[in-house]
Amino acid sequence: MNFSKRLQEFIKLEAGSGVVLLFVLAIALIIANSPLYSYYLAFIDLPIQIRVGTFNLEKSALLWVNEFLMAIFFMLLALEIKREIAEGELSNRSQLSLPVIAAVGGIAIPGLIYYVFNYGNSVTVLGWPIPTTTDIAFVLCVVALLGDRVPTNLKVFVVALSIVDDILAIIIIGAIYTSSLSIAALGLATAGILTLILLNRLGVKRVAPYMLIGIFIWVGVLESKIHATIAGVIIGMLIPLRTKDGTSYSPLRRLERMLHPWVAYFILPTFVFFNGGIPFKGFTISGLFLPVPLGIMLGLFVGKSIGVFTVSWLVIKSGLARLPSGSNWPQLFAVSTLTGIGFTMSLFLSALAFNGTLYEDTSRQGVIVGSILSTILGVSIFIIVGKKRRTKNHNHSAITEVPTKAESQS
Repeated sequence: MNFSKRLQEFIKLEAGSGVVLLFVLAIALIIANSPLYSYYLAFIDLPIQIRVGTFNLEKSALLWVNEFLMAIFFMLLALEIKREIAEGELSNRSQLSLPVIAAVGGIAIPGLIYYVFNYGNSVTVLGWPIPTTTDIAFVLCVVALLGDRVPTNLKVFVVALSIVDDILAIIIIGAIYTSSLSIAALGLATAGILTLILLNRLGVKRVAPYMLIGIFIWVGVLESKIHATIAGVIIGMLIPLRTKDGTSYSPLRRLERMLHPWVAYFILPTFVFFNGGIPFKGFTISGLFLPVPLGIMLGLFVGKSIGVFTVSWLVIKSGLARLPSGSNWPQLFAVSTLTGIGFTMSLFLSALAFNGTLYEDTSRQGVIVGSILSTILGVSIFIIVGKKRRTKNHNHSAITEVPTKAESQS
């Protein structure tokens, strides 16, 4: 696999973002479990209104973060996915089969585990997607801290897997977390989409027209009762990757390069701060064994590792793909375990599934505990494997340096 400069930049930026997210999560948790919690709740529930003539849009600060800022995050995901499919890690079919099929296993098994624990409850069963996602920023943060213990091609594998994971998460959000539709608003959104297609066909290079029409589409999708993050996906997919005159710096590339730092260091940390304030008052270990948190915790910790690794093993043994070069089976299992770090995306799905219900806090507790357990196990395996390999290499070097009988006598 070609470890391109663009991919190296992506991993470096996402790893840095993971450190920031961890810091912000710690702050949110401290506030939520201190006397400042009432002020925190008042802040995230603060109403924010936008009014233009007769048009009025009012939401709490929390919903603005979850529906507007996260739409920008999903737009960036769509930009990255489009570029990767066209010319990146997902453009090579020989490299694509392993992360694609492994990602499917990493969604199916955790979802099934959650479903088993919540079968028969029509409310909680809707949370089955929560343990199916991977927070690539946190994963790459851990990978960066592990250094050369993680082979380069295994890093490429986890990035490609996370991209496929994001595609499937987008489909799940659109299919499950959409309420009854407003046809009129959907018609307005459709008109905006057709305008974006026209701009694309005309070869418009400036980013501003795409963004102005994008805001119009976002409002239409929001008012249509489809989750607003889907608007971000649609907009991202309709921004041109290539220009008619063949210049490489297209609107997609400009927007991706401009948005990535903002998403990594502002939008995602803001989301984590607004959604990560989980009060642990009254929290007990036995509380984790309730169906919702237990399904999420085991889905992330057990389901992701088993799903990704088992499917990868089957695909490799069948000859459809090869083990990423420079890596071994324990390392593949370790990185499969790290995909159980759900954090941001799992918290987002938790908000969609249980916002305002009695399951909201317990579901988020399940996300935190499952992600922490996945981190501990994955890191431990990499450290143990790294020590064994260094010991083996050291012993091999020592053997090769033993003098021969002739050399001893001379």
